[in-house]
Amino acid sequence: MGMLALASLGSLHTASAEAGDVDNIRLWAAPDHSRLVFDLSSPVDAEVFQLDNPSRLVIDLTDAQLKDDPSSLNLSGSAINSVRTGVRDGTGLRVVLELNRPIEPRHFSLAPNDQYGDRLVVDLEYPGESAVDDPIDPIEKMIREQEIAAQRAKTEAVAEGRAPEEAAAATPVDPAKPHPKRDIIIAVDAGHGGEDPGATGPSGTREKDVVLQMADRLAKMINQTPGFKAVMIRDGDYYVGLRQRTLIAREQKADFFVSIHADAFSSPRPYGSSVFALSQSGATSETAKWLAATENRSDLIGGVDGNLSLDDKDQVLRGVLLDLTMTATLNDSLAIGGDMLERIGQVNHLHKSRVEQAGFVVLKSPDIPSLLVETGFISNPEEERNLRNGAYQERMMSAVLGGIRTHFERNPPPASLLAWQRDHGRSTASGEYRIQAGDTLSGIAQRHGVSLSQLRQANELASDSIRVGQVLRIPSS
Repeated sequence: MGMLALASLGSLHTASAEAGDVDNIRLWAAPDHSRLVFDLSSPVDAEVFQLDNPSRLVIDLTDAQLKDDPSSLNLSGSAINSVRTGVRDGTGLRVVLELNRPIEPRHFSLAPNDQYGDRLVVDLEYPGESAVDDPIDPIEKMIREQEIAAQRAKTEAVAEGRAPEEAAAATPVDPAKPHPKRDIIIAVDAGHGGEDPGATGPSGTREKDVVLQMADRLAKMINQTPGFKAVMIRDGDYYVGLRQRTLIAREQKADFFVSIHADAFSSPRPYGSSVFALSQSGATSETAKWLAATENRSDLIGGVDGNLSLDDKDQVLRGVLLDLTMTATLNDSLAIGGDMLERIGQVNHLHKSRVEQAGFVVLKSPDIPSLLVETGFISNPEEERNLRNGAYQERMMSAVLGGIRTHFERNPPPASLLAWQRDHGRSTASGEYRIQAGDTLSGIAQRHGVSLSQLRQANELASDSIRVGQVLRIPSS
């Protein structure tokens, strides 16, 4: 059988060692991993290990019998060339996967839930692979990292009680270079996927299918819009953990995250579209609270998770930083949501006329404005038909994009193409100043030798609130 390349990764001991049947084997192929799911009649003990020459993964199940035919598995796009099975020690089952690429295996069991019974999950993770097929350009990623670093320095200065100007002064300033004209990165998340179908309509329409269709339409529209680029969180039928979705968006340096879903309720009567932002306290309605609880159960089905790390900060500062950052991104989320909701209302009836707020796990990215769009109630027969309709999908996603564009045209990131287009032809050498990360209105007034009230009056400012990239007119002193 070849040389043992990796010692046993350990046995997975469940609460019961009774004999069980493998009723079904399912396979999901993602860009950065393949997932094999064994549907079981009862819990079983499992041992997983690798063999070399040729490369194989062996899955041994104690006291188990196979009731499914693995030859029907679609292996395309996965790390598996073929699957062999056999009896082991008289009563056990051995499954051997012939591999076509290096993997790092991981396995775990899942207890029964409303949709499935006992399951054994075996993930074949691809070392060094990205979770997305088309990651952003490395140079654009570097530019975005510099923007994020400057903003983080300003936030940390405020949290530590220092003036924002100190952070700006401490940030290295490069000589003037051609404007980067970078794309604004929009992370597009199709909810659910893989073994998590989401809600199901009266005619059998699965949420995971229609939201992937709509997410794909939205990504295409974004990529056809100058100055914007889409990153798909999932572009196929596989599951991505709720926190992993936000981690992928952060890894891709997204400026905005939008998650596409289709509502469901126990009654077929509710209808209409909704837009949700994160709530840091309570939900704005009982529906929002119920919906968030329903969506957040996805990881019980998918069985994966991830966490944000701020290990380099002390506990108190971590809390302050998260609070400051999430307040800023939440304000942006609510502003974008308002623009979006106005346009969605021209496509479909609105379930609520304002942006609702609830504790959706998928929206808990502290540094990326995020929204969840419920495109309609899949549990309502009429809206189920709409959700399957390509023209409806197109109009709905056009409304979503319209809300995103309106916000970023009004508030373009400083290194973006939209910022360059806004400022093109305007000189800041004489009488104008473009705001940089760490600037304050009082600091700008002091550096240019004018009073704060003069600066406010010249720019018709009702408050001292300013944004990076904004161009101020400097009055004569």
